Amino acid sequence: MKSTGIVRKVDELGRIVLPIELRRTLDINLKDSLEIYVDGERIILKKYSPACIFCGEAGQIIYFKGKNICVKCLAEMPEPDTL
Repeated sequence: MKSTGIVRKVDELGRIVLPIELRRTLDINLKDSLEIYVDGERIILKKYSPACIFCGEAGQIIYFKGKNICVKCLAEMPEPDTL
């Protein structure tokens, strides 16, 4: 994990400000959603992306083993015995 050297304080409502440099680098814009993960004592923020991991389509998504896959890509997947 890469350290940015940036330190922010938590305010009285539990909020922190993400520096503009990080938001620009990670393409996080106003009103974007972030997913929050906990890994031991670490808090991980990730830009929420509900789209298909293969084609980027955001409609008709199925959540499978931690990944989002659209119905079209799922239909195009080969059967296990043809791999």
